[in-house]
Amino acid sequence: MKTKSVKIGHVIIGGGFPVAVQTMWKKPLSKNTDEILSEIKRLKNMGCDILRFSVPDSTSSEYLGKLIPDSVIPLVADIHFDYKLALECIGFGIQKVRINPGNIGALWKVEEIVRAASDKNVPIRVGVNGGSLPRDLQNYGNRADAMVLAAERELNVFEKLGFKDVVFSLKSSDIESTVSANSTFSEKYQYPLHLGVTEAGPLIPGIVKSTIALTKLLAQGIGDTIRVSLSDEPVNEVIAGNEILKASGLKNDGVSIISCPRCGRASFDTHKFVKKLEPLLYSLKKNISIAIMGCIVNGPGEARDADLGITGSGDNVVIFRKGKIIHRIKASEAVKIFTEELEKID
Repeated sequence: MKTKSVKIGHVIIGGGFPVAVQTMWKKPLSKNTDEILSEIKRLKNMGCDILRFSVPDSTSSEYLGKLIPDSVIPLVADIHFDYKLALECIGFGIQKVRINPGNIGALWKVEEIVRAASDKNVPIRVGVNGGSLPRDLQNYGNRADAMVLAAERELNVFEKLGFKDVVFSLKSSDIESTVSANSTFSEKYQYPLHLGVTEAGPLIPGIVKSTIALTKLLAQGIGDTIRVSLSDEPVNEVIAGNEILKASGLKNDGVSIISCPRCGRASFDTHKFVKKLEPLLYSLKKNISIAIMGCIVNGPGEARDADLGITGSGDNVVIFRKGKIIHRIKASEAVKIFTEELEKID
């Protein structure tokens, strides 16, 4: 479903542009600007398009302000309770502000944020959370309907003020509420939607819940940005988000990794090899398939279509391309030779 386009720094969402992948910084902001900027570059290399920071106080907004000029990806200020923090971040040049209608306070505070954002051409994300709805909607019969109502209240404010650079998110920790709320909202409005299951949980359960919810919506053409919210590292949220888009047929740039789970007959440590090469593989923008197989049974034969693959037996390793063996080497040389062959692929 085609939505309005909204520009967040150099990233455009909605309007038929590619679905953007987001994550959130999970540590308190600090004065270690260089260290944070270095990690931002790493997240970009792994496929992160937009990064959100929690801003609980003025010190945090000042630290965030120092990151903005040198960040390689657009930054978002996540604001709860204190509308003045949103005004501070807008003044520092933040690329987007996220507010929660359930806790930002009186209507005039929202209006202040909207006016400031309008003056600086800063888009706003209205983040409706099923667990922190406005008081009068907290006991509403249907959670999904309550989330839509909360979003509509804010939408009315923005439209009265003539402010159109708005992104909405309607998130719940419940899959069906998330799917239902976003489906209903998208049928009625053309504002871009940021998708996610909030508080999805640890790595495996969180990816499972997020995948079910997001693929249901993405299959309907709903969703302009996504975040896989995990009790885990931001980089794993980014990897999971991009893998969901690739599996949904919405993204085709990046490496597809085929690797066997390993079993009792395996003598090549696929787990260790994948872990070592993972940062490089996920940072590549080449549309290629890589096979990392544990033994000769699942070697060149089963992965014959891979652009590049590796398997081994004992201390001996073979590297193959499209099922044809191109190197027979010692395991100690595997990373070096495999990386060299990887770089040769256009």
